[in-house]
Amino acid sequence: MQAYAASLEGVFKWFTTERPAIADIDLTVEQGEILTLIGPSGCGKTTTLRLIAGLETANGGAIRVNGKMVDDGSEWIPPERRSIGMVFQDYALFPHLRVKDNIGFGYEASDRREKIMRALQDVHLDGLEDRYPHELSGGQQQRVALGRALLRRPSLILLDEPFSNLDPHLRRDMQRDVSRILRESGAAAILVTHDHRDALAVSDSVAIMSEGNIVRRGTPREVYTDPRNEFSARFLGRANIIDGRIQDSGTRLETPLGAFAG
Repeated sequence: MQAYAASLEGVFKWFTTERPAIADIDLTVEQGEILTLIGPSGCGKTTTLRLIAGLETANGGAIRVNGKMVDDGSEWIPPERRSIGMVFQDYALFPHLRVKDNIGFGYEASDRREKIMRALQDVHLDGLEDRYPHELSGGQQQRVALGRALLRRPSLILLDEPFSNLDPHLRRDMQRDVSRILRESGAAAILVTHDHRDALAVSDSVAIMSEGNIVRRGTPREVYTDPRNEFSARFLGRANIIDGRIQDSGTRLETPLGAFAG
C-alpha cells in the first residue's frame, strides 16, 4: 500500500441524527501535494480537517497519516503523535510571547534554539524574533503560525481558512508566500477555504465538498474547466447553465443552442 501523507477510507462523522457532517469520504493526499478542500459553510471541510488532526474522532472508516493508522474506530492516536502541523484561522498566537517563543511553544528539546532559527528562516521572519504579535502585520502573524507548524518538520500541514482575515492585496501576497513556503518545506498540505480564488491560486489539487461529500476532485484547471456537475460549476464562479435532453440512447444531447454528440 502506498504511504500517502494522509488517506481517508469510508470516513463518516455524525454530530446530530439529521444527517452526517461527513458522509463516507475517500480521500488521499500524496507526499508534497497541496490539496484544498473547498465548499460553502457547513459542507464538512473543517470537520474533515479536524478528523485528520485528531481534534475529532470519526464514527466510522479509517484515517492514516504517513501510512500509519491514526483513527479506525478501535485505535485512536492523539494529535501530538500524528506528525501534523496545524495553522488555525485566527493563528492562535500568544500575545504575551515574542515571535521566537510563539514559534517554539511547547518544544523543549536541546536543539530548541536551532529549530526556532531554522523556522524563522523558513518563513522569512529573520530579525523579527523579539517582536510581539501586536507589532506584526497580519501577513507576518500568519507566517509566525506557519513557522510554529513547521518547527517539528511534520509530514503534513493543515491550514484552516488561512487567508480569511487578510485584506485583498495582502491576501494575494500571502497566497504566493504560503505556497512557496510549503513547497520549500517538502511537507504535504491540506488547506480549507470557502473562496475559490484561494483554491485556484495555491493548490496542486482541489476537492469540492457539498453536504458532507466530495463532489469533484482534480487539478485547479480541471475542476474549473470541467466541473462535471451543476454545484461545482456554480460554486467556482459565474456559470452558464443550459438545459438539455439526452436522446438516441445517450449518444446525443439536444439543447437550445443545438445538438451535441455524447
